Amino acid sequence: MKIGDKNPLSFQLDFEREFSKASKSEKIAQVKMRPGSNFFKDGVRRFVRNPVAMTCFVIIAIILIGIIFIPIFYPYKYDQMLGLGTEVSDASYNNLSPFEYGKTEQELIAAGQFVWPHIFGTDASGRDYFIRVIYGTRVSLAVGFFAAVIVLIIGSIYGSISGYAGGKTDMIMMRIVDVIYSLPDMLVIILLAVILRNTIGDKIDNGPLSSIGSGMISIFIVFALLYWVGMARLVRGQVLSIKQQEFVLASKASGASGAFVIRKHLLPNSISVIIISAALQIPSAIFTESFLSFIGLGVSIPMPSLGSLCSNAISSLSVYPYRLLIPAFTICLIVLSLNLIGDGLRDAFDPKLQR
Repeated sequence: MKIGDKNPLSFQLDFEREFSKASKSEKIAQVKMRPGSNFFKDGVRRFVRNPVAMTCFVIIAIILIGIIFIPIFYPYKYDQMLGLGTEVSDASYNNLSPFEYGKTEQELIAAGQFVWPHIFGTDASGRDYFIRVIYGTRVSLAVGFFAAVIVLIIGSIYGSISGYAGGKTDMIMMRIVDVIYSLPDMLVIILLAVILRNTIGDKIDNGPLSSIGSGMISIFIVFALLYWVGMARLVRGQVLSIKQQEFVLASKASGASGAFVIRKHLLPNSISVIIISAALQIPSAIFTESFLSFIGLGVSIPMPSLGSLCSNAISSLSVYPYRLLIPAFTICLIVLSLNLIGDGLRDAFDPKLQR
């Protein structure tokens, strides 16, 4: 039907319907418009709406709160051999099952006193196993977050400089990355740990870093030497796609230095890649530390680690299987939760995945 064939009265009704005054509810809706937002706030909002990622985030938050505050009020220490300094033999506290007590503790309970239970029992040396799992979890998470910080700082700076410079500088820097990427990180960690232990191991073990040990220092050094290359590649690719944008060209044309452009424009616009890569690096570092502690190259005795707890539990696996299952389950829970959090951050902050 042509426009001229339509009844003029219907045109008038349509005009009045479309351009009529707003109702009271419509005016209120206009007043309550959504406030301005930015990329980070939108990403956080999308992450909160992800039920799997939020569940894992709550699990990690509970674990962090536990490993920080439980040792404050827990009566036993991770290196305390129960029974020392008493008339009772140390063997009375060795290999206690969960919620069992030593002889002296049983006498105190019989006398009406309260004795804090051994939730996970004790190990072969009479040390409370629950607090050792707590400290082992603290060590593993500390290594993971420390590795993520190293990767974030070195990788983002190196990748942004390489991508911004371009040309021969970019080619040389990326060939260095290729060489480092080809090195077997696990073999380098083992060799470095052996070298440090045979050269300055005594100074480390008897100095202020004795609680960490030469094995953990070698892990940190290798993280700084090898593990940042993945993030450097990702940040470089992101910078290459951003540096030709109009706002970057305008900043350069106004006389801004390269450091200013990288700091104010390139890195902030690469934040999604940086966050995702750093989040996914944490579980990888935790798994690496647990494996090295399992083979005896992790933290120094008596500081526990989840990997070393698993290693020590193998000898008594047929009698006390829970000593292996508890730290192994803790490792699986932490690594799985952090991986799912990383996937949630990728879905929330990667603009290519947004519909």
